[in-house]
Amino acid sequence: MIRTLRFLLGDQLSRSMSSMDGLDPGRDVVVMAEVGAEATYVRHHKKKIAFLFSAMRHFAEELRAEGVTVDYVRFGEARGPRTLGEALQRAVERHRPDRVVVTEAGEWRLLQAMRDWAETLPCPVEIREDTRFHCSTGDFAEWAETRKGELRMEFFYREMRRRTGYLMRGDRPEGGAWNLDRENRRPLPADIDVPRRPRFEPDATTRTVIDLVAANFPQHFGDLEPFDHPVTRSDALTLLDWFVEHALPLFGDYQDAMRTGEPLLFHSHLSALINCGLLLPAECCRRAEDAYHSGHAPLNAVEGFIRQIVGWREYVRGIYWWKMPAYATANALGADRPLPWFFWSGETDMNCLAQAIGETKANAYAHHIQRLMVIGNFCLLAGLDPREVQEWYLVVYHDAYEWVEMPNVVGMILFADGGLMASKPYAASGSYIDRMSDYCGACRFDVKKRHGPDACPFNYLYWDFLARHRERLGGNRRMRMMYATLDRMKDDDLADMRRSAAAFLSDPR
Repeated sequence: MIRTLRFLLGDQLSRSMSSMDGLDPGRDVVVMAEVGAEATYVRHHKKKIAFLFSAMRHFAEELRAEGVTVDYVRFGEARGPRTLGEALQRAVERHRPDRVVVTEAGEWRLLQAMRDWAETLPCPVEIREDTRFHCSTGDFAEWAETRKGELRMEFFYREMRRRTGYLMRGDRPEGGAWNLDRENRRPLPADIDVPRRPRFEPDATTRTVIDLVAANFPQHFGDLEPFDHPVTRSDALTLLDWFVEHALPLFGDYQDAMRTGEPLLFHSHLSALINCGLLLPAECCRRAEDAYHSGHAPLNAVEGFIRQIVGWREYVRGIYWWKMPAYATANALGADRPLPWFFWSGETDMNCLAQAIGETKANAYAHHIQRLMVIGNFCLLAGLDPREVQEWYLVVYHDAYEWVEMPNVVGMILFADGGLMASKPYAASGSYIDRMSDYCGACRFDVKKRHGPDACPFNYLYWDFLARHRERLGGNRRMRMMYATLDRMKDDDLADMRRSAAAFLSDPR
């Protein structure tokens, strides 16, 4: 008789999941399912669907090789389940277990569904905490309630460093400073070569999944091939090893840099693997920390990498669960402009956006500065509707799940939460992009011009944004210099820029 059904979601591909604790291979069954509802509730990038379906199938085979019984439902099976709830209900009917064990879902809508399962299934459902994170949602809420309006990642990050012990010397941070972000902003010199990355050629399982996605999701965003993502635990560890050895040493200096034709530069490209469970956050941090202590990688690189994982990643998850479901509809700046079509086509005269969106379309990935200071900056300055922007970011990136995507868009990119997360909007003119990339030299717009048909749209959109939101943002102490500059402008110059902004936004291209 089956004692326990252990239901694993597609972003829970780890033997270390809490739902797998106490697994008895002789009496338990692991249930996994590829269902249409999860692939289509937004039109996910084709590469993301292929990545997750392939990773799920490989993980199921690894469990079977351990002697674990896996009840696996493949997408497209005759009369197959449409939703995860339906898949679980059918599994319960087949196996008649004493109980069901799951790890809490990472997205609000799925956790609500899990709680419904506990009410409707004929056996108990145990929902366990996701122990891959260092900070539970309850611990974060308790911390947040004590901050009295100063809910900044930096304060949370310091708590996480103390809790984990990463890069600590007793009670003090390694090197004397908690955050070396100022050492992470160097433009990439033309004579620095980018290291060659390992490629992971599709095996028979992955090739079958690629064909399935091509046949069933042809209208979804993005390019499906070439496909060379790691989809197994072994390949994920290979990429982690490569990153620490070859890219981490220069990651710190150039993590904010951008170069045409080089979408990854020195970035790890591990986020999708961490978010789906093939890598664990703690093991990635430990490997980077070991590289520092051995003298292989400098402190600014290792601290920057660890900050992304135990600082930012944990922080946005905490915000998400603390503020949902109301957080999804936040729109403090009253933005309501629809998403321009070039977000889907990649066809725009603005070279920086063409590069960042084009790489997103090809790879289901763009690094954090492309997401924040190119694509996101445009969304903020143009006043794009937060719900449309949220959906776009959820659709296009293979590491995107609502818990990580929504706070980044609502709080960091759009300032739509009114400053809960960020102390000021991340708004910038074209000069920032020019400084951190080689994009502007090949653009038809002139980054030195502030208005007119040949001026960089980021320039006049930036000043129009500040003028438009003076009442809301003018008193922000971190924006005093910007508004002081605005106040010194000649009225005619500002009027010309605002006319240029209005003309562009009436037909953005």
